[in-house]
Amino acid sequence: MSKKVLLFIFSLLLLLPAAKSQEFLADIRVTTPTIEGTDKRVFEALQSALYDFVNNRKWTNINFKNQERIECSILITIKERVSSDEFKGTINLVLRRPAFKSSYNSVLLNYIDENFQFRYIESQPLDFIENTYSSSLTSTVAFYLYYFLGLDFDSYSLYGGDPFYRVAEAIVNSAQNAQERGWKAFDGNRNRYWLVENMTNPAYRPLRQFSYEYHRLGLDIMSEKPDEGRAAIGQSLTYLQQTWKDRPNLLTLQLIFDAKRDEIINVFSQGSPQEKTKAVNIMREVDPSNASKYEKILAPN
Repeated sequence: MSKKVLLFIFSLLLLLPAAKSQEFLADIRVTTPTIEGTDKRVFEALQSALYDFVNNRKWTNINFKNQERIECSILITIKERVSSDEFKGTINLVLRRPAFKSSYNSVLLNYIDENFQFRYIESQPLDFIENTYSSSLTSTVAFYLYYFLGLDFDSYSLYGGDPFYRVAEAIVNSAQNAQERGWKAFDGNRNRYWLVENMTNPAYRPLRQFSYEYHRLGLDIMSEKPDEGRAAIGQSLTYLQQTWKDRPNLLTLQLIFDAKRDEIINVFSQGSPQEKTKAVNIMREVDPSNASKYEKILAPN
């Protein structure tokens, strides 16, 4: 093949649009550790259907490149078969975000929803329509996907998650007459209602500012400028302190501590004595039940 032909083909390739893909690269698992003597095909079918529902559906109008897909995992543990098509269990949700120019993935969320009851018939299509309560199964999964999008976009741009939290909030509002638990303010203080309320309440915006500055201004430059990145992360901790003083038992605060505790310890273990002392003082104050863990930061390098 001549050089001119090769150049012509190459020029055509440059004009082609970049490959676009869906938003999520999710690991979906359905487990039934306590259910015995039951046909497991329905659970295998459910896992497969959820995989397609999450990974092969377009959830936004944004074009993601394949390498930009959001990595997450959804583990559904079914603990009780209420009837032939009704199940009770939990759903464990983990969301990760890559740090720029590194192979490191930072956890944004690691949360277990204890109120997960739903109906599913093998081979039934999984449908979801915005602003409509489709079913406990699809509405719950869709809620968490939009919540994931909100958390992810918040970590890249200040309050960038707003449009996704609004969709998650609309799902909660549409579910207020649902029989299943987890959608209402009085269902407890750890549920879907409070998750999205915390992220849309202006009073707690410092937590979203924390996410942006911690990740985009701090973690993303650690591979090239570790001192500057650590300083930005140290400054971002003051937003946690600010919110804690007003609402020490806020759900989102606890989720941040659970996701970031070990990472914060690792980041500041390499800091200066002043940085270490400041970080330890803040984290012992805002996360007192784990105060002893932060002492590791003060150990000599």
